[in-house]
Amino acid sequence: MKIAFVGKGGSGKTTLSSLFIRHLATTGAPVVAIDADINQHLGAALGLDEEEAAGLPAMGERLPLIKDYLRGSNPRIASAETMIKTTPPGEGSRLLRVRETNPVYDACAREVELDGDAVRLMVTGPFTEADLGVACYHSKTGAVELCLNHLVDGRDEYVVVDMTAGSDSFASGMFTRFDITFLVAEPTRKGVSVYRQYKEYARDFGVALKVVGNKVQGQDDLDFLRAEVGDDLLVTVGHSDWVRAMEKGRPPRFELLEESNRRALHRLQAAVDETYELRDWERYTRQMVHFHLKNARSWGNERTGADLAAQVDPAFVLGESVTAPA
Repeated sequence: MKIAFVGKGGSGKTTLSSLFIRHLATTGAPVVAIDADINQHLGAALGLDEEEAAGLPAMGERLPLIKDYLRGSNPRIASAETMIKTTPPGEGSRLLRVRETNPVYDACAREVELDGDAVRLMVTGPFTEADLGVACYHSKTGAVELCLNHLVDGRDEYVVVDMTAGSDSFASGMFTRFDITFLVAEPTRKGVSVYRQYKEYARDFGVALKVVGNKVQGQDDLDFLRAEVGDDLLVTVGHSDWVRAMEKGRPPRFELLEESNRRALHRLQAAVDETYELRDWERYTRQMVHFHLKNARSWGNERTGADLAAQVDPAFVLGESVTAPA
């Protein structure tokens, strides 16, 4: 199951995504955590120190390896150099699965231990000084989008992505790559403005969107969120001494998280698991192709010097029953 956490900067989405990752790890389920935010804080939120977090391998720097592996023997892709972030899989492509080991995980993922449990952590890499004026952050997140396009995940398998802040996700089709999106919103006008943007943009793509109210201090905050987002409000989260200790670098054992917040995390997992029955792999593949063709026309064909529409395999539908070459 693929889950995105989005929200405006400072909303607490990284903190909440890290809590949800910790919660999933306690269930024994396999978890892949991905930091796709321009501000790379997920590693620290999962307990890594500054040096460990800075030493994580950046997916953006390993894009040639990722492309070469995923291309496999797909005859529609002339070379790895002609693959772009939206390139869809087809016959002969290699696919990624949550539980396996593969060269992409070997190069880009690191195991993070969480109170005796463990998750795989992948990061896009920070926006560096060398990128200023010559690149946009979507050149980093393109590696994530390409991996999600080639990912086959099943029930009780979880991929949690901490997305870049605001509505930047709509600069590509990555916002359609998830079973459910949790939008973290504070009980303020600015806090719900990103929700309105997301709701409007995602309306035509069948995106499952639920709001997690954060920093909710009382009934007035709760009433405000209910009035602004209606039935999309799933749960609310208030002050947490556990989180405050974690932010100081001294997290207690996760089992000591406040009971109210533990209940909220259980509700998030229930919402994720409920979306499994709503999966539509044909629509998922169709949307993948839609955004690939759009990107090909707008910049991809010119940049690669190839007709990227030819990469689309019209008979291919991604799904759990699809097998791929070794």
